[in-house]
Order: sequence, then C-alpha cells, then structure tokens
Amino acid sequence: MTRAHIPGILAMAIVVVASNILVQFLLGQWLTWGAFTYPIAFLVTDVMNRVYGPGPARKVVIAGFVVGVVCSFIGTQIMGEFGPLVTFRIALASGAAFLAAQLLDVAIFDSLRGGRWWRAPLASTLVGSSVDTAIFFTVAFSGALTFLEPSNDVSWAGEALPLLGVGPTVPLWVSLGFADWLVKLSLALLALVPFRVIVSWAQSRQIAA
Repeated sequence: MTRAHIPGILAMAIVVVASNILVQFLLGQWLTWGAFTYPIAFLVTDVMNRVYGPGPARKVVIAGFVVGVVCSFIGTQIMGEFGPLVTFRIALASGAAFLAAQLLDVAIFDSLRGGRWWRAPLASTLVGSSVDTAIFFTVAFSGALTFLEPSNDVSWAGEALPLLGVGPTVPLWVSLGFADWLVKLSLALLALVPFRVIVSWAQSRQIAA
C-alpha cells in the first residue's frame, strides 16, 4: 500500500458510508437512494485495477469491506420504529454480497485487461453487480433462509405481487432486487465515461512523474 492508493481507499470508504446512510431513504416504491450511490464502488475498484493492478484493487475492496462491517455494527445499535436499523441478516447479506461481488469484479477485470478499454470495466461491473444483487436480496429477504435469524420477521418481503407492479407474480423481495439490478446495469454503462476520464488523468500523472 502506497500513498497513491489512499484516494481510492477514501473514495471507497465514502461510497460505503454514503450508501449505508442513503439506503434508509426510500425513492418510489421499489428503490432507495442507496441504489444510486453503491454502484460507484465498482467504478472505484475498476479505476484502481486499471491504474495500479489487481493487488491494490483488492486492498481497496478489503478496506471497503471493513468500513461496511463498522457501519453495519453501528446500525445494529440504532433502534428504529421496527427494531434495529440493521439486522443480522442485512449485515450478513451486505458484507457477503460486497466482498464476493467486488473480488469477482477484480478477477474478471484483470482477465480482460488486454482487450478494448471498455470491455474489462463493463463486463466486470455487469457480472459483479448481478452477483451482488442476487446474494444480498436472497440472503436478506428470502423466506428459505429464515433460519439465519429466526427472530427477524421478513414475511413482508415474501408478499406475492406483480414484478415491479406490471409483470408476473413474484415475492416482493424479487421486485426490489430486480429494480436494484436495473439501476446497477444502467449505471455500469454510464460509469464508462468517468472511468475513461479518471484513468486517463491518473495515467498522465504517472507519466509526468
């Protein structure tokens, strides 16, 4: 770890903290504001991977994971209207999803490093985002995993409703996850622009140094 990696670590920490806060605020029926900040974590990881390599990128991921664990612990100590703001299942789902998805992102990006500039960040983010969504919503809300925290009633998430209000009938948590996934895919495409700009700027600084 060098001083050059500190901006990436700070950026990841800010994204994780902001997402943990903003996930408490609803945006419409299917999303929270955190859905729009969390995908930036993939941008941070990919920039670090392109500029410094997979090793430093993984260190940034671990730093983000540690910050996330701290945020989850703090959330378990804060009582809301229906109990702790963060339950054990939410904390477990969040940590497992982040770590698995981000490390997968690093591995996929590195394997595609030699291709067109956009292929590695796009493919790694799309796959990582999909894995992140699948792990988080399944672990946090699936009725099949109630044994993880029997005292936490998540039966509300299993209510059968049309997908996003218009599609086939599915559990509510599937609609929530699907909406979150669509946002991540959209932002993965948009993030190619800042990825290109930030990487070009960082590499030009490296050459100048």
